[in-house]
Amino acid sequence: MIALRTFFTAAALLGAAGVASAQETLFIRGGTVHPVSGPSFVGNVVVQGGRIAAVGPDVAAPAGARVIDATGLHVYPGLFDAGSRLGLTEIDAVAVTNDIDELGDFTPHLQARTAVHPASEHIPVARANGITHTLALPGAGGGFRGSSAGFPGQGSVFNLAGWTIEEMEITPSAVMVMEWPSMRSGGRFAFGFGPARERSYREIKEEHDRAVHRLREWLAQARGYDRAVSGGARIPRDLRLEALARAAKGELPVLVRVDQARDIRDVVAFAEQEGLKLIIGGAAEGYKVADLLAEKGIPVILGPTQALPRSPDAPYDEAYANPGKLHAAGVKIAFATFNSADSRTLPYEAAMATGYGLPRDVALRAVTLNPAEILGLGDRLGSIDVGKIANLIVTDGDPLEIRTQIKHLIIGGKEVSTDNKHQQLYEKYRARPKPAAAKAGT
Repeated sequence: MIALRTFFTAAALLGAAGVASAQETLFIRGGTVHPVSGPSFVGNVVVQGGRIAAVGPDVAAPAGARVIDATGLHVYPGLFDAGSRLGLTEIDAVAVTNDIDELGDFTPHLQARTAVHPASEHIPVARANGITHTLALPGAGGGFRGSSAGFPGQGSVFNLAGWTIEEMEITPSAVMVMEWPSMRSGGRFAFGFGPARERSYREIKEEHDRAVHRLREWLAQARGYDRAVSGGARIPRDLRLEALARAAKGELPVLVRVDQARDIRDVVAFAEQEGLKLIIGGAAEGYKVADLLAEKGIPVILGPTQALPRSPDAPYDEAYANPGKLHAAGVKIAFATFNSADSRTLPYEAAMATGYGLPRDVALRAVTLNPAEILGLGDRLGSIDVGKIANLIVTDGDPLEIRTQIKHLIIGGKEVSTDNKHQQLYEKYRARPKPAAAKAGT
């Protein structure tokens, strides 16, 4: 018991030290500041109490502030991976390191934050490339469960630095995740090693319709439960229906990850009928229904652009050009990796689209301010403006360029090390002693 108390006391002291460090006043001096919300300028940024306290060409340094000399460098908002598995999975092939969903398809009361592992090795790797915060998503996603459907839980937004999720989190409940049944015609394997049985369209359609009906039933139950509770009825508390009612009433956005144009059309119609505030994730074929998405005002969080075409008949540049076509149609876009190990590639997913119709400033906005606005966090994140959370990167160039290096990383107002496992291994093997034969030049 004494050892346990000692442990918790030490943990509390560490947490307090982290909070105290986060309150340090920083003065970023002389850099080219890229607010994203306005034009760039050479000037200064003051960080105080974990927030941006002042920004401008002639802002003076507060007394006692620690100075970060950014002369010749650039200051950007930290990058936002608007859909990831950071903290939820470590090694895809090792089941015990994955905690992305629970048993059952309908667990809308669960929040991704409860499963986040702050000590994940993927988090330092991602933030070393400028990603300072993310939306972690529960559930299989992407139609991986075939024609099943459900509400696996809520996505949580958190900073990529801190001892505990309580210290890291920005909002525990940013979106309700809904899994949509895809109308795919793939075969179904029997037990053993027999060949797949090709299902008829009728079977696929019936299974799809049953799954959609289950979604409607759950939403109807959530509305009924909410009406009963609001009316003063004394009924047992149901955490699942209580959480889902927020989405059913349009208070909490519903994120659905679908790629095929047909599925996107179906989800849009479903959301309109049910009164849901919809966000489309993935949208690999979003360009085919761009006008519909623009007309309905539905934002899209795109998946990786560094990908092959989805079918032999698709154009070679399908993934590269999709973001530009959506933007041109008037759809608000953001980028996500929907991954953990590859979260670090987020800036390059946006950069790939700039050669295929997406303006450079829009690409930057799509990994900073746009995702914050889509998730209702535009007043707290995404740009270098007074009052916002001080998530900043100081770089030697454009963060969308692969050769750009992060010189200073500030998360929640605290300067954070860019050290990570990739860097450690690089330095370790770079310093490996040469064999004697190599030294002799033979």
